[in-house]
Amino acid sequence: MKTSATRAPEDTRRRILKAAFGEFYHTGFQGGSLNHIVDQAGTTKGALFHHFKDKHDLGYAVVEEIIQPRIKGAWCDPLAESIDPITDVKRAVRQFVKEEQENGHWVQGCPLNNLAQEMSPLDEGFRTRIEKVYAAWRESLETAFARGIKAGKVRKDIPPRNVAAFIVAALAGIIGTAKNSQSEELMKQAGEAFFAYLDSLRP
Repeated sequence: MKTSATRAPEDTRRRILKAAFGEFYHTGFQGGSLNHIVDQAGTTKGALFHHFKDKHDLGYAVVEEIIQPRIKGAWCDPLAESIDPITDVKRAVRQFVKEEQENGHWVQGCPLNNLAQEMSPLDEGFRTRIEKVYAAWRESLETAFARGIKAGKVRKDIPPRNVAAFIVAALAGIIGTAKNSQSEELMKQAGEAFFAYLDSLRP
């Protein structure tokens, strides 16, 4: 069993990551303040730089250790064993929208897409890490739709890879539109059209 002394650095690192995620989510990476992050984490800059060599290193860790698991949990895990991806994608969307409306985060957009829009054109380290998350998301969809075709739940003439690429792009676009418009009604309208597209993929 680990001692509290052993756990303390891990806890500090976890607090810094959580605070950094919140700061970057609300102000953007470039606008994010390390002073605000250490204040929110209840630690010091010395501790931050003990765990992360610079701000970019911290940002990369946020993508890999906080955002990636959230994307996996919300969008990939529900499809892990799916043979009816149309139903399961719709269920995941409904759950996501419900949670976003309850916590009010929809007005801030998708943290992954926010960073992609801000940092991918500027920093290759961000771009490759963000693309890795998107690629895993697309792969989970592609695999699920291939299973759905074999199970007779999805039309045989649809290309799973293309559908996966479109779904990820559509969801990112819907969430981005809701952020920009600050309109739940517009998000609902786009969501209904997205569901109609999914239903068109049934045999």
